Amino acid sequence: MVDAPSPPDVRQPEVRQPEVRQPDVGQPDVGQPDVGQSDVGQSDVRQPDGAPAAAPRSAEGVVGRVLDWFGVDSDWERVPAGRDAYRRDLLLGACFAVFAAVSVELGRSMGFFEGTDEPLWLIILLAVVSTVPLAWRRRYPLVSLALVYGIWLGLGLTIGGITALMPMQVMYFVALFTAVAWARDRRAMLVVVGACVLVMFAWLIWMFAVRKGMETLFEEFPTPADWPGTVEPYLASAVYQFVVNIAFFGGAVVAGQMQWNAARRREQLADQAVTIERQAAALTDQAIVAERVRIARELHDVVAHHVSVIGIQAAAARRVLNRDPALAAEALATIERESREGVAQMRNLVGTLRSVPDGGAPGPLTGSDGASRAPEPGLADLPALTAADHDGLDTTFRQVEEPLGAAADVPDPMGLSLYRTAQEAMANVRKHSTARSATVTLRVVRGPATSEGRQFAHGFAEVEVLDDGRPRRGTSGSGLGLLGIRERAATHQGVVEIGPRATGGFRVRMRLPLPAPDPVSLSQPDHAAVGRPADPARTRPAPRSEVSG
Repeated sequence: MVDAPSPPDVRQPEVRQPEVRQPDVGQPDVGQPDVGQSDVGQSDVRQPDGAPAAAPRSAEGVVGRVLDWFGVDSDWERVPAGRDAYRRDLLLGACFAVFAAVSVELGRSMGFFEGTDEPLWLIILLAVVSTVPLAWRRRYPLVSLALVYGIWLGLGLTIGGITALMPMQVMYFVALFTAVAWARDRRAMLVVVGACVLVMFAWLIWMFAVRKGMETLFEEFPTPADWPGTVEPYLASAVYQFVVNIAFFGGAVVAGQMQWNAARRREQLADQAVTIERQAAALTDQAIVAERVRIARELHDVVAHHVSVIGIQAAAARRVLNRDPALAAEALATIERESREGVAQMRNLVGTLRSVPDGGAPGPLTGSDGASRAPEPGLADLPALTAADHDGLDTTFRQVEEPLGAAADVPDPMGLSLYRTAQEAMANVRKHSTARSATVTLRVVRGPATSEGRQFAHGFAEVEVLDDGRPRRGTSGSGLGLLGIRERAATHQGVVEIGPRATGGFRVRMRLPLPAPDPVSLSQPDHAAVGRPADPARTRPAPRSEVSG
């Protein structure tokens, strides 16, 4: 028996309508009872005309709590981490297939299929086929559940002995558990799971309580005197089957939803930890800036003080140089002392500034003063951007050059804009889309072209990001990222295409015009043709390359 554990309290904060009372202008209190906080949970919301309009909220509150617990209005989606999870599902499906075949033979040896006319090979084949949907249980959880339970219903109506095998019972539990724990659309999950459970209960009641149980029990215990206990055998059998299946189906649903809620809490805690870390880093940066401002002011005071003293002593030495050389020498000594002291204090303050790195200790791309020496990213960094970890998103990079090596002619500022566009588009896919895969394509074409009425006389450089998802509800951003993409395109007199595709998914594409080619480089002969080595900076990979992440 599987005793269904009570669900934890993971409800979202309940939003209750406050008690709103409009002032009764010109109407005295006639002593009506206050029903604002009644026992049935009604709220007294008075309209401007003074008439109360209260609606019962007890049923709505219970339904709302249930829907909140199932995450119906949540914009969070649970997605398996990478392709390894899908590979493990394939392995699990193969293991269930093997266990199903073995259990059929064991069941046949125990007499499970004595009254079955179907051949053994057909029984084994049907048992193995019924386990196939588990191979995609987390990729398509609701489809897998519908297939598993549809096959179960078909086998139960034809060869019921297969459904009674223990590996098959475990498989039915796993399919229902997975659908609840991994379904992305929670409303669709409730519909599909509810339909499957209702159909299975109707079938079980008909099979066990009506078709088989009634005839068998009436034959064995025809009169109350033959009852082995105090409860009617038919009623006891029906109640027993009902309780067992409530524990079976309810346990799978409750356990799956508890795992979904736990995964959501873990991700929320991880996001909160990242937010806290970023806030701590921002506070640290603010403290560093404030300290630097204080040191800069102190440096200004030190320099101003010593320069002022040096100026005064120099003027005094100039005036008494001919009349009193000793006094002039004393003034010059003061100048020397003040200058040395000022230089020493300045050196100490500047050393303090240098000891505070910009965002961390000096590294291989950081100078001794903490300033970053890393170059700005460009087209060469697009494969690394695509291959980076994008929270389980399958990514692919493609590069198209006409002619070969045309990407080397793209200016660095233009390459930076294309890189930032791809970076912003990939970030939007992770945050605001349900996509499972995305493609980043870089195209560099040297030759006249036309795009959206714009002429590109010398060719174009283009980056395009495509995904196969749909927008997530409740995750709309500020729009500043897309505005920045358009501003970058306007800076280079380019064009931008942002929006959903007719075939599904979303597209972000920026196309920038290439400048005229350098006539000097065109007139120079090929290095390889004159026996000299080619420039390594001009060497590029094949025109079309893919990097999957």
